[in-house]
Amino acid sequence: MKHSVFPFSCSGLRGLAGPAHSSGPATVSRNPSGLDRRQFLGTSAACLAAAGWTWTARADEAKPQPAKIIVGAHPWVYAATQPQYDIYPILDRIFADMRYAGLDGIELMHTALYPEDAVARIKALSAEHQLPVIGTSYGAALWDRQQTNAVLENAAMVIDRLAQVGGRTLGISVGDPGRKKTPEEFDCQADVLRNIQGLCRRQGVVPNLHNHTYEVRDEQHDLRGTLARIPDFLLGPDLNWLVRGGVDPVEFIRQHKRQIVFLHLRDQTAAGRWSEALGEGDMDYAAIAGALREVGFTGDAIIELAHERDFQPTRPLRESLRQSRQFVRRVFGW
Repeated sequence: MKHSVFPFSCSGLRGLAGPAHSSGPATVSRNPSGLDRRQFLGTSAACLAAAGWTWTARADEAKPQPAKIIVGAHPWVYAATQPQYDIYPILDRIFADMRYAGLDGIELMHTALYPEDAVARIKALSAEHQLPVIGTSYGAALWDRQQTNAVLENAAMVIDRLAQVGGRTLGISVGDPGRKKTPEEFDCQADVLRNIQGLCRRQGVVPNLHNHTYEVRDEQHDLRGTLARIPDFLLGPDLNWLVRGGVDPVEFIRQHKRQIVFLHLRDQTAAGRWSEALGEGDMDYAAIAGALREVGFTGDAIIELAHERDFQPTRPLRESLRQSRQFVRRVFGW
């Protein structure tokens, strides 16, 4: 039986870190009186009610359709194999693998947007592989007042380029000083987050707080410090980092409910080691899926594989991504 695993602690830190649509003109069914279908039904209902009759709409007209959960992937597992975690030289492979795996989109690492030709190249790869850019992860020392101007200048560039390639989400990691932050540092962190919110709003991008272990260990000390200052900031938890930070993901989902708009999915064994693919570990994803249904989650879900430094893969990464995508479809129904 699968079980929740959350007594382990890890200080691992990765790379620093509804969609617009259009539709054609509506086709309106006309009745002989010249009323369109909505007017005809509304008028008919009123007349029947006046005559003492009860009118009921067809079930297929009234039934709401469930929101489609976009399932993408983050390329950290590729970055871990590259010098300085730089995925830019292998973006063509990453896009091809994620398309092969049946994913709906890709979440970039923000450093992939740094090169001058990044926008043109990423747009071309996205079109070639029919794989939309969902967003990007982003991380910096938001708590450090001395870095504030540089952080905001960098964030503005990243958000602008992200919008140009069609991205609509920004998963923010606030930075780890290696100790508990002071109240003054939390104040600075909150100020920078508010400024990033403004930058995102102008570009049509939705920011969320993405956690590593440092944001949620010590009874969620860092996250609580942020939410005490910005209570309504949207959340994009990494469920496995929650586990490694000592937090039960099911309880976290129930606690924060609809404030959660984004998820990172990864798995680990009972021994606390990452599994090769999602579904090969011991995290209780059936219970997690149930909690997400319970709170009405309608955001995006991102598979983010990671492997221990001494791990030797038994299959190509694209196959692990494909297997992980199939697991999400089977367990979550997405």
